[in-house]
Amino acid sequence: MADSTWPAAQLIVAAQGGDVDALAALVSGSHPNIQRFARSLCATPEDAEDAAQEALIILYRKIGMLRASGALAAWMFRIVRNECLRRARNRLPDHTPWQDTAVAASAEDEVLQRLQAGRVAAAVAALPPDQRRVLIMRDIQGYSGRMVADALGLNVPAMKSRLHRARAAVRQALQAISDPAPGGKDDRKKP
Repeated sequence: MADSTWPAAQLIVAAQGGDVDALAALVSGSHPNIQRFARSLCATPEDAEDAAQEALIILYRKIGMLRASGALAAWMFRIVRNECLRRARNRLPDHTPWQDTAVAASAEDEVLQRLQAGRVAAAVAALPPDQRRVLIMRDIQGYSGRMVADALGLNVPAMKSRLHRARAAVRQALQAISDPAPGGKDDRKKP
């Protein structure tokens, strides 16, 4: 099994400062972890290899953009995840057969769907960052609880607690939007 430790903070700081040897050591030291992320996130082994390589290239080119040396793992996970998602989207066909036979939704239905999607997105965006990350990874991206906990450096009970709080907050925000104004008054003008 690959070593799951990330390079030391001093090495990261040296690489950010332009030390070529430190940068080479940082890239080679991060490689096993980045490959592990890619294998767990990408759909195919080929995509995993390509995503890992892309992440290493970004690490090499943009190490100066990393704000905190302790955030290297999260930054690399995000890059690998985005690369895997991009590759998965590119594999999807532009045309699916069921589109021809589906009944077109009315303009009103489409507007209502967009409005509801906007409300959900706003409720998720309003969550604290730690809850938002757990909710997105678990419920939207569909990662297992163990994978989410490992990626975020949490134990499983802590991840479940954050997920529960996030779901409750989103549910409460959506109920607040859909419930009528207090007192039953309708603020709309009547014709």
